[in-house]
Parts: sequence; structure tokens; C-alpha cells
Amino acid sequence: MQLNTLDWLIAAASLLAAGLPALFYWKRAGTSASEFFTSGQSAPWWLIGTSMVATTFSADTPNLVTDFVRQHGVSYNWVWWAFLLTGMTTVFFYARLWRRSGVLTDLEFYELRYAGKPAAFVRGFRAIYLGFFFNCAIMATVTLAAIKISNVMLGWGRLETVVICGAICIVFASVSGLWGVLAIDLVQFVIKMSAVIAAAWYALDHPKVGGLQGLVTKLDPKTLSLLPDFGDWGLTLSVLVIPLTVQWWSVWYPGAEPGGGSYIAQRMLAARDERHAMAGTMWFNVAHYALRPWPWIITALASMIVFPSLADLRTQLPHVDPALIGHDLAFPAMLTLLPHGMLGVMIAALLAAYVSTIVTHLNWGSSYLVIDIYHRFLSRDATEQHLVWISRGLSIVLMAAAAAFTLALTTASAAFQLLLSVGAGTGLLYLLRWFWWRINAWSEITAMGVSFAVATGFFVARQRGMQLDDGTQLLLTVGITTVAWVAVTLLTPPTDEATLAKFYAKVRPAGPGWRAIRERANLPASPDSLPQQLLGMTCGVAWVYSALFGTGNLLYGHLGQAAVCLAVFAASSYGLLRAGRALFAAPATPTA
Repeated sequence: MQLNTLDWLIAAASLLAAGLPALFYWKRAGTSASEFFTSGQSAPWWLIGTSMVATTFSADTPNLVTDFVRQHGVSYNWVWWAFLLTGMTTVFFYARLWRRSGVLTDLEFYELRYAGKPAAFVRGFRAIYLGFFFNCAIMATVTLAAIKISNVMLGWGRLETVVICGAICIVFASVSGLWGVLAIDLVQFVIKMSAVIAAAWYALDHPKVGGLQGLVTKLDPKTLSLLPDFGDWGLTLSVLVIPLTVQWWSVWYPGAEPGGGSYIAQRMLAARDERHAMAGTMWFNVAHYALRPWPWIITALASMIVFPSLADLRTQLPHVDPALIGHDLAFPAMLTLLPHGMLGVMIAALLAAYVSTIVTHLNWGSSYLVIDIYHRFLSRDATEQHLVWISRGLSIVLMAAAAAFTLALTTASAAFQLLLSVGAGTGLLYLLRWFWWRINAWSEITAMGVSFAVATGFFVARQRGMQLDDGTQLLLTVGITTVAWVAVTLLTPPTDEATLAKFYAKVRPAGPGWRAIRERANLPASPDSLPQQLLGMTCGVAWVYSALFGTGNLLYGHLGQAAVCLAVFAASSYGLLRAGRALFAAPATPTA
């Protein structure tokens, strides 16, 4: 694909516009670790929410959705749509609690909630595991997707992409701190959404597609369906039933953690107050699930008409290694059909998608290594400016490690799939540890250890030929891990009451799980209401799903189904408004 001068000028201007905030916040970010990692805990809801959306819109996301649609149909997106339940749980049950905690990183929570050497061990271990190893693995897979895209659209090799894109990310992350990351994400989100909407428009305008009417009439209704084929019970179980009943609360993964965590928690901790934390996380879930998917899906569906087979993709992409040709490359293949000018916008958007994700992971990962390892265990007396400079240096180290890992990859490796599975079964603990005083640090250690051991055992067994589907493995891992950590919780001594009372006084979770501690310490009841939170979560889920599926049915021309979705949207709006008024009327707990 040949880019002309106009394309390069547009791409360069977009990159400059996204980079200006990094320079603007250089001085402010360097004043303290709190400013560098949590923007001084003063960011507004619309900024933190948009940053969450921009971060989860990585370079490989449109490719992944395209692969789902082309191979399994639109309904296969339930494997990630189901995580809306996780997100809405975080909005209504946990966002206020995170902000009340006042910590700088979500791992600092461990020594607020628990006590002694076990708490310090959990904090330190997870800082290294998540901040370095897991983080670098994620950045490597995102970089691998960027390599494939740049090879299709620019003809760049692996090393060129890693060096150029990596250098941009290092500059943005090391200079700006979280304030700059938030502002950069805002600009880049606008660029990305504009570009993918334009891509969907041009995809529908292709002569082979013939607009929305042509798209709907030329494709199999099963491909367009928003629900899986219930005649194929195995597919329905793995795509719809298990994700909606088990997966959303049991599996830990950055961006969709039960109870919040990683960079989602970092954004909530950066909010001005608990109300901004709630509102920002709500906006993230609305934009993530209801706003973003359809431009990707429309482009993916159009690609099935323009490039119906892998052979057609090979013809369109003759310079790409045949071994790399897969259905995921249909999205960049569609982008090669864009006119000049729009190509420049799309290059800028794809670069923005990559940079926004990587810069967040660099800031998040360095926050763990600096606050939870270096400052906690190695240099307790370090100055704020010293911590900031260490953070900037670690951003370079993390990017270099991720780049080295990327250069050794050809596809998403089986080892990385193991990393993704080791958190299965821990999610229930992350939900309950806020609401049940009896959970202790040994519960956390057991959940991590057993989940890892079970996942490793299944991984080795499957490598040796054991036949086991993903759904069964998930259910077994969740069951074994849950039984293990609950048993250890009940068999080991609880955290000392002074620590528990201090935690409750600071965070004040609702429900009966802290009644014993609250009464013995003579502490006031929580300002929160579990019934109102449950109502808010339920209405929020219905609200977003009705918007998502209502939009889809309108695009398909299914006006009757769209009307039903509109009715659900109206009813859930009313319930959401009532719950929101009650929750936002609750007095905010001061944070230290």
C-alpha cells in the first residue's frame, strides 16, 4: 500500500496533537510519585473514563473482533460482552471503595487490608509478577499485532516497528506521568473512533457490499445473529452460558478484573472523589460495550463479502508472509482500500491505539515496581523526585523487555495462554475480600498458588494430548481453587482486629460481612446500600446491552427487535436514575 504526502502529513499532525499533552505535563508529573502515578488524585470522571476506553482499544482489538466475526459470527463476541457484568459490578460496588482506600496502587491495598509478612509477600510477589512478567507479555502480544498491521499497511519489518513505535511510547510514558497519559488518551480516543467509523462507512460503500441493505442480504443470518445458535449446545455453552454465569466473576484479567484492579483501579484511584470514580467507570463501560463495537463489526462483516476466503486475503496482501495470513488480517486488508487522506487518519488511529495501550502499561507497570517494590522494600526514605526518575528509567526497561519478547514471537504463544489462565478461580476472592472480614492474606496466597498449579497441570496435560475443552477446564479450575482458598480461610487465624478495624473505618463497605468488627470497634455503619447497588448494577447491565443490541437491530433493519430494545433501554434508564440518585446522594467518606 502506497501512502502519499497528504497521508503522511495527516499522520504526523495527529501524532503531534497526541504528544503535546506529554510535554505540557512534564513539570507537574515530576513533582511527586502521586502526581506521576495517580495525577494527584484529582482527575475528572470524563477524563479517567475515556482513558480506560482508549487503553482497552489496542492495536489488536479490531483484528480480534474481525477474527471472531469471520470464523464464528457476530454472536461470538459474547466471550467479551459478558464482562459487562464485571464492569457494572465494579461501578456500583467497588469504585467508591477503591477511591476511599486512598492508596497509590491497587497492590498497596494488601497491606491496608491484611497485616504482617504474608501481606507484604502478596504485595511484593504480585508487583513483580504483574508489573514485570505479566505486563511485558501483554505488551509483547500487542506489539506483535502492531508489527503485523505495519507490515500490511506500511511494509515495515519487525525491527523497524519495534524501534519506532517503542521509542514513541517511551517518550510519552516517561515524560508525562498519568496526567499526560490521560490527556493523550483523550486525543487518541477521538482519533481512533473517527477512523474506525470512517472505515466502516467506506466498507459499506464498497461496490461488492452495496450498503447496509447489501450487507444484510448477502450474509448468512446465522453470521449476523446477536445470539449463538442454540441448536449447537456446545457452542452456546462456551460462548454464552459459561461467560454469563461463571467467567465474568471468576477470571482475573487486566481491564476486566472482578472488583477492579490494574490500570482500571489506577484510574479510579486518580479520580477527584468517589463520585467521579463511579461516574468515570460507568462511562468506560458504556463506551467500551455500547459505543465501540459496531464500527469494527460492520467492517468485519463487509470483509466477508470483499475477501470471503484466506486465498482472497493472500491475493490482496502479496507482500505478507503467507504463514501470518489469517482471518484477523481481514481488518487491515479492508483498510488498504481506503482513499488517500483517510489512509493517513487510519495510520494515525492505529498508532494511537498502540501507543495508548502501551503507555498505560508502562505507567502502570512502573508504578508497581517503584511503589510496591523499590519504595516499599528497598528505599523507604527515597524522595518524591527520586521515585519519579526511577519510574522514568523503569519505563525504558519495561519497553525493552517487551520488545525483546516480541522479537522472539511469531504468534500468540502457548506460554502466554498459560499466563492468562493462571488467574481463573481467583475472582470470587477479589470480590469478597472487601465485604467479608474473615478473608486473610493466606486466602490470597492459596488462591494464587492453587490456580497457578491447576492451570499448569491442565496445560501440561493438554500438551500431552489430553482432550479437555476450555469450558470444562475453567469450571474445574474455578471449583478447585475456590474450595482451596475458602478452606484455608477458615483454617487459618484471621487478620488482627486492629488492622481490620482500621480498614473498615477507612473504606466502610456495606453489608453484614463486617458487622462483628464494626460492633466490637464501635464504628458507624456504611453509607452505602447493597440493595441500591444491586439495582444500579442490574439496570446498568440492561441499559448498556439494550443500547448495544438496539443499535445492531437498527443497522440490520430489524425494527421490531429494535423497539423492544428501546423499551428495555427506557425502563432501565428509569431504574438507573433512581439508583444513581440514591448512591450519589450518599455522603462521601473522606480519604486520607
